[in-house]
Amino acid sequence: MQSINSIEKRIPKISDKNFKNCSLDVFKYQAKFNKVYNSYLTNLNVEIAAIKEIDEIPFLPIEFFKNEIVKCDNWQEETVFHSSGTTGQQKSRHFIKDLGFYHRNTKLIFESFYGPLNDHIIVALLPSYLDQSNSSLVSMVSHFMDQSECRESTFISKDINLLEQKTEKALKLKKKLLLIGISHALLDLSEFGVDLSEAIIMETGGMKGKRLDITRGDLHKLLCEGFNTSRIHSEYGMSELMSQAYSLGEGMFRTSNWMKVMIRDSYDPFSYVKSGKTGGINVIDLANIHSCSFIETKDLGRETDSGFEVLGRFDNSDVRGCNLMVLQR
Repeated sequence: MQSINSIEKRIPKISDKNFKNCSLDVFKYQAKFNKVYNSYLTNLNVEIAAIKEIDEIPFLPIEFFKNEIVKCDNWQEETVFHSSGTTGQQKSRHFIKDLGFYHRNTKLIFESFYGPLNDHIIVALLPSYLDQSNSSLVSMVSHFMDQSECRESTFISKDINLLEQKTEKALKLKKKLLLIGISHALLDLSEFGVDLSEAIIMETGGMKGKRLDITRGDLHKLLCEGFNTSRIHSEYGMSELMSQAYSLGEGMFRTSNWMKVMIRDSYDPFSYVKSGKTGGINVIDLANIHSCSFIETKDLGRETDSGFEVLGRFDNSDVRGCNLMVLQR
């Protein structure tokens, strides 16, 4: 097994050829040094040394991030990311050993899809996230603004005049305007009919009870009409992950080389469905090297040769199998 520091340094160089071996090395490390994950595997009677394939690795239900400290070894966290959640709901916590590593990772991923950050003016519409502390999304976007090296990059509310000014400035400076926002805030803004046909509009999900839930397809249709554009981009991420996936407007998400999505059977969390079938989303994020890289989410999705799509979330009645398991101490 490679040292964990060695794997961390090699993350940007991970490819299809070495993804399996790196994943198995990370699994063996985390199975030994992550107390929560180790207890979970013990309760499943998993023989760690017998795991030889990625699809044999048990994924940790994301609910554990709400009540447990999910990290490997003993170290003092630099920060703790919290999920957005809703009022009165227990929030997930992701203990971050190195905030700089998180920022470098998010930058690498974004630029692999969109090019250098300093080619962009970034305008962010994240009202509810700004109101809470320790948001991974706000931390990422703030870093993007710093890396854009453009004082025109900013957070906004519903200031249409300011948004139009940023659009004009981007055209004048020959930069790309990126408007990134949560779904309900973008919908509110789109109703003013501002022309953003020259901009990249990126939604990050999240109605958060502000509006009736609609499909991503319907959301994108409304946003296209409101902003006079032909496509809406999307970002898929969460506080429990160090990496993000992006859709460049074609509806399918793609990941970095060190992130992989697998679709599990909704009724058997230890089995996987065929390509094109709907199931629960499991995520391997090797950048989660200091917490847990194998996460069983509560999102429903479907995978094809061109990527994966997110179709919704499980409700409490849909939770099956290992989602219901708790640690036995």
